[in-house]
Amino acid sequence: MAPATLPALRFRADRVRTGRRIATACAAGWAALALLAGCEMPPKSSPVPPSRPADLAPAGDQVTPRSAASADLVRYYLAVQNDLLTRGLLRTDGGGPDTPYDAEDLERNFINIAFFNEYDSGAGLPTGGRSQGFLSRWPGPVKVGVEFGPSVPLDQRAKDKGAVENYAARLGRLTGHPVSAVTRGANFHVFVAGLDDGPFVQERLRHLVPGIRDQQLDLFVNLPRDIYCFVFAAADPDRPYGYMRAVALIRAEHPDLVRLSCVHEEMAQGLGLANDSPAARPSIFNDDDEFALLTDQDEKLLSMLYDPRLTPGMSAEEARPVIRIIAREKLGLSL
Repeated sequence: MAPATLPALRFRADRVRTGRRIATACAAGWAALALLAGCEMPPKSSPVPPSRPADLAPAGDQVTPRSAASADLVRYYLAVQNDLLTRGLLRTDGGGPDTPYDAEDLERNFINIAFFNEYDSGAGLPTGGRSQGFLSRWPGPVKVGVEFGPSVPLDQRAKDKGAVENYAARLGRLTGHPVSAVTRGANFHVFVAGLDDGPFVQERLRHLVPGIRDQQLDLFVNLPRDIYCFVFAAADPDRPYGYMRAVALIRAEHPDLVRLSCVHEEMAQGLGLANDSPAARPSIFNDDDEFALLTDQDEKLLSMLYDPRLTPGMSAEEARPVIRIIAREKLGLSL
């Protein structure tokens, strides 16, 4: 397949309405980023900026007081979290006897999450079928840097920085791939920013993504409140199924558990597990909010994604025989 027809950018956002998270993925390249509910990126490559500053923006020790609108979001998101917890959702136990899965489930869920999308790339609506993609992941080290908007309280910065650093180390252990938190030279940028921090994030993105248009930057200022967090990742034009840069946004107004949930899901999705599946349980790659944090099955899915027996650019059919073997291995079953 010619490079011009290969995917280069993946974008997802999490929408939560009355406790239901709707995963979406869409993009048309760095220069045509758009927010379209439920669409997968068009199959095209896009140029990647050749250079960016190595250092993260200094967080400083000054905090800008939240506006009334941001304070309203804090109360709103806390109410949503409390509602979800009251209904037994946002579990943090990773799954248990009530959420069994076998090798066939693991195989199916991996294929659905790593290879397929249930949305039409043009219309942004469910198709009733599934469109097939190709395995994508990072070929080189993933260097995660976290930055905070000026309105984020210092204690929250410390908490979230620790969460991102610990989770990056965990992802490295799970995948066997070099994933680590860094203070300079990041290629996976995690922004924790509030409603009032849009101009700060926009300015940082102008440096991180030269050529990004104002209409794309507007997303970081005029984000609807039912979009909780999102990630987008770009591929190297010479290695169109190999990610080389990603940006995630976590709303600072979320209460602790929802923020941590966003960190878990967006960083994992930014590694290459970009889809959701309603059949995946226990899993955060689902739109039902049952689990807030990475589950036992999710750990296996991430490990499978970076198994050396799988190659970026593989189709699901090409990879299926190997995936079946790996899934049985993960559960300690004989072949």
